Amino acid sequence: MFTGLVEEIGTVESVVKGAKSARITIKANKVLKEAKLGDSISTNGVCLTITDFKSNSFSVDVMAETMRKSNLHLLKGQDEVNLERALRVGDRLGGHIVSGHIDGMGIVKSYEKEDNAIWITIEPGPEILRYIILKGSIAIDGVSLTAAYVDEELFKVSVIPHTKEVTTLIRKKAGERVNLECDMMGKYIEKLFRSHDEKPRKKDIDINFLSENGFL
Repeated sequence: MFTGLVEEIGTVESVVKGAKSARITIKANKVLKEAKLGDSISTNGVCLTITDFKSNSFSVDVMAETMRKSNLHLLKGQDEVNLERALRVGDRLGGHIVSGHIDGMGIVKSYEKEDNAIWITIEPGPEILRYIILKGSIAIDGVSLTAAYVDEELFKVSVIPHTKEVTTLIRKKAGERVNLECDMMGKYIEKLFRSHDEKPRKKDIDINFLSENGFL
C-alpha cells in the first residue's frame, strides 16, 4: 500500500525490453534508504518489486500485463518518474490509500493556470471515468489528488505549487499518457452489488412449485 505522496523524482537509467516485458533501472536516493531486495516501490503509481539495487539505483522487472496497462512501456533513458516507498504501519496517511494496481491510462488534454494553482484536464476511458466522482480521490502517476471537476468525458484536478515542484505532473505534455488508479472503494461496492444482482432468485415454495417438481 502507498499514500500517493511522492517522495522523490527518479531518473530512468536504462530500459532493457524483452518480447513483452522489460527490466528497468532507475537512479534514486531517498527511496533507497534502508532498501532491501523484494521491497515495493511505486513507480509512476505502479507497484514494482526491487530485484537489484546499488547505493544510487535500483532495478525492477515489469511483466507483460503491466507494460500493457501502464505508461511504463513508454519509458526511455533519462525520463523522470515519481517514486514512493510502501507505507509502513504507524506512518501518517497524508494522501489516500493507493494500492499501486492501476486501472489504466488517461491522456493529458490541457493545463490552465489559476492564481497559484494549475488545472490539469485528463481524458480517461469510460471504463475508468465511471469510478471517478466529484471531490473523490484519484492517483495520477502515483500522485494523490482530488477530482475537482468531472463530466461524461473527462475530469480535472488542481495542482498546488508544492505538488508541481516534487512530482512530474506539470512536466508532462498535452497528449502524453498518465497512469490512473481510482479509489478502490467504488470498485468493491460495484462488485458486491453486481454479485448480488446476478444471484438466481429462489422460488417460493407453494402448491405450483411442488406440482412442477413432482411432489404432488
